Amino acid sequence: MKKLPIIIAVSVVPFVVSCTARHSGIKPTVITETVVHDTDDPAIWINPENASKSIVIGTDKDTDGGLYAFDLSGKIINKVSGLKRPNNVDIEYGFMLNGKKTDIAAVTERETNTVKLYSLPDLKEVGEFTVFDGETERAPMGISMYKNPATGEIDIIVGRKSGPADGYLWQYKLSEKDGKITGEVIRKFGKYSGLKEIESIAVDDELGYIYYSDEQFGVHQYHADPAKGNGELLVFGKGDFKSDLEGISIYPTSAQTGYILVSNQQKDTFNVYLREDPAKGRIAEIPVSTSESDGSEVTNINLGPQFPKGMLVAMSNGRVFHFYDWWVVEERIKAAQEAGK
Repeated sequence: MKKLPIIIAVSVVPFVVSCTARHSGIKPTVITETVVHDTDDPAIWINPENASKSIVIGTDKDTDGGLYAFDLSGKIINKVSGLKRPNNVDIEYGFMLNGKKTDIAAVTERETNTVKLYSLPDLKEVGEFTVFDGETERAPMGISMYKNPATGEIDIIVGRKSGPADGYLWQYKLSEKDGKITGEVIRKFGKYSGLKEIESIAVDDELGYIYYSDEQFGVHQYHADPAKGNGELLVFGKGDFKSDLEGISIYPTSAQTGYILVSNQQKDTFNVYLREDPAKGRIAEIPVSTSESDGSEVTNINLGPQFPKGMLVAMSNGRVFHFYDWWVVEERIKAAQEAGK
């Protein structure tokens, strides 16, 4: 059954955080209104007409969970209810649906072994498909989308709660069928250490790489285009984390350069690596005010006076997301690099 978006009113007011905030580390510019159960993963949709009107999409992970839309002040402006333990969400732009370019959000619905798709910014359901068909271990968690710069094809990469030592992730090609979006599996790849689980997945469309967090092990790198093969390119971050490594966010500073941020969940920091050369190792560790941050996302787009160089969004305990001014984050990164020279 199609779930229509519901506009809701919440009495909790988002706020700008002062220097008296309880946690150490970088202070968020905004903390969102609370969701009902448990925030898990965010994504950022950039409004093409006015970037200051962009929205943050976030999951509320529970058997009676939801998908939320927040404005840049942290206010809830839309919600999809009744999802069966939605875990992660990602966004891609310009899928051709019914002859029209449509921006879409993809969400893993863990208890139904399904990926659900919603148009943006209205959060109207526009498709779904089951994942890991025929497998004993399914329970989808992590998700990321890849748009091939050469062909325009959009794929979805999905991870799960547990799986085999190889072929842990499946990649699905999206297509339109009877006016809805569906997915067809085109690749099974990805090594798994077996130590805990794999949830966070991120794709660098421009450079063509997939990254995923193998918790308590390291970050794996693969080619995003299946035509380039299934060989593992790199594992980085080993020994850099207190326990779990989680949310992965990619901030470009040019077509080829930038930063990869990975949540050091139990330490309330983000470890930073060079986008152009993550094998060089951690270049900075940035303390933040989030508690046990799982999912995160970043953009380099000017979103207005509060976020002129973009922002980092991170999930935090307390049923909220934190919005950080990227300028402040980048200053910390540069200071760490200078100190390390």
